Amino acid sequence: MSSLAVNFLGIPMASPVIGASGTVGFGLELADYIDMHKVGALSGKGLAPTPWKGNEGVRIAETTSGMLNCIGLENPGAPYFIEHYLPEVRKLGTPFIANMVGKSVEEYAECARILTVPGISALEVNISCPNVKEGGAAFGTDPKQAAAVTKAVKEATSLPVIVKLSPNVTDIVTIAKAVEEAGADGISLINTLLGLAIDTRTRRPILGNITGGLSGPAVKPVALRMVWQVAKAVHIPVCGLGGIMTGEDVVEFMMAGAAAVQVGTANLADPTAMERIVDELDAWCDRNNVRDVNEIVGTLQA
Repeated sequence: MSSLAVNFLGIPMASPVIGASGTVGFGLELADYIDMHKVGALSGKGLAPTPWKGNEGVRIAETTSGMLNCIGLENPGAPYFIEHYLPEVRKLGTPFIANMVGKSVEEYAECARILTVPGISALEVNISCPNVKEGGAAFGTDPKQAAAVTKAVKEATSLPVIVKLSPNVTDIVTIAKAVEEAGADGISLINTLLGLAIDTRTRRPILGNITGGLSGPAVKPVALRMVWQVAKAVHIPVCGLGGIMTGEDVVEFMMAGAAAVQVGTANLADPTAMERIVDELDAWCDRNNVRDVNEIVGTLQA
């Protein structure tokens, strides 16, 4: 019998499989489909200090081996979540990681303060948002801005801080080192890749926002490469995500250096995906005489 239990940033988890932000809501809908006690944790829908409306028009487009989305981080705001959702989320008994967003360093810090409450195990900081004060470039594409957000969030909370990195950069390692030096407790990667889909009949983009974030199996090789690079370069735990659809996908990410993983797009295709993936991971460990799943972390021979 294999042990799938992990301790990620001091959070005891039943398995290394976490529900990825934007694909599990706040976990309440999934409870009707899967055994929540098998899931390691949930990373909830991104929350801002105030409600965000999101983008107009078509928001999702299916692509070859994946999907594009331009939801625009629509959310009810952190205060509303704490009042109306968190009491029910706590009843699930699964560790909850609050994913958070902002349009300025000050907004990130404010959101961190609001979300530092009982029932939230950690904060996951999405730095793919545009910095409205600096011309709209994403925080995650500039090491100094990424570090500034990380530092502000760390100063505003007592919870573990995970920084979620954007893959839309030339050198992911430089960004990872910058947030580590700024105090990040962990790193998750990757967020979505920027993509485009075209309706050839109308000669117009399918998405209302023109471009969107690509996720799903199509991005897995890129995600694996970046997880491997970052895990070798930093001294804090890494959580890997990007196209995980099977238990063996989890094994690959952990061999590349991920201490935990997140499952995202698979949940949209199949709401029972996470439980199946955990069961497949357990079966793989049994077949390969792995008694403790932690043994495989960082064992890629390259």
